[in-house]
Amino acid sequence: MKALGAILEECGYLLTQVALCAGRESVAAGWEAVSKEGAEVYAEAGRRGGRCCGRSRVINKALKWFVINVPLRTYNLLGRLYLAPILWYEWRRVQKYSPNERPVEYAYALGWLWRNDVKTVLDVGTGVSSWAHLLAGCYFRVTAIDRIKGYWRGGYFNRHFRVVNDDITNPAIKERFDAITCLSVLEHIVDHRAAMKGMFKLLNPGGHLVLSFPYNENRYVENAYSLADAGYGQDKPYICQVFSRKEINEWVAENSGRIVDQQYYRVFEGEFWACGCRLYPCVQVERQERCHLTCLIIQKN
Repeated sequence: MKALGAILEECGYLLTQVALCAGRESVAAGWEAVSKEGAEVYAEAGRRGGRCCGRSRVINKALKWFVINVPLRTYNLLGRLYLAPILWYEWRRVQKYSPNERPVEYAYALGWLWRNDVKTVLDVGTGVSSWAHLLAGCYFRVTAIDRIKGYWRGGYFNRHFRVVNDDITNPAIKERFDAITCLSVLEHIVDHRAAMKGMFKLLNPGGHLVLSFPYNENRYVENAYSLADAGYGQDKPYICQVFSRKEINEWVAENSGRIVDQQYYRVFEGEFWACGCRLYPCVQVERQERCHLTCLIIQKN
């Protein structure tokens, strides 16, 4: 009975994770119940105790080896079959030099989270990135959401982390978080005010928003990709807004927040985001200087 309980517990847990990765929450709940039942059977057998005969000990050891090794080896084999061609393709693709602003955003956000007493983090608009997985690897308790259906053409699957299908402009999630990260996402959401309201709703009192987005101190741009000087983005299915001081002040006033920290970066040679040649690395500048990107911390009062 003890070995049977161990088998049910381990296999139930493994199949629960597989179902969660596939986005089948109801199936995952069923396998989770099986895993819990196995744990109860294992515990009950342990409480009963009693000496096992030599044959029983051998059987238990064999079953224990099976439970520990076979599911794990099968899982790793399936993972290699699935990921090997994808990893090879991505390795070849990144050989083409294509700099972006992620080093600035990730360094700013991760450094701030690490320096403050943050335990639970919600990442908004995860997409296919590994950002949520990176946070989880730093021992934050992470939840990732994105509007997978209806926003992304054909949907997508994030191979790094479990992403829940949810819309931050009207979130269904009920949990509250110490911090919410939203990096280079807000500019693509048409109703940015509703998105900010949704994020503030999901923050614990005193919690923080960690944001980054295209920025111009004095002028809001509805879609930088449609500007005459834009060097890319015309074929994108989404817009790229450039926010200004006015929008930030409105977010803070409407949601009872306050700005804790803000940094500014020059990313392009032109006046607005995507205009002119890209600068690499990005240049940190002062507020009154020309900039294209801001990293921002807003606290919920």
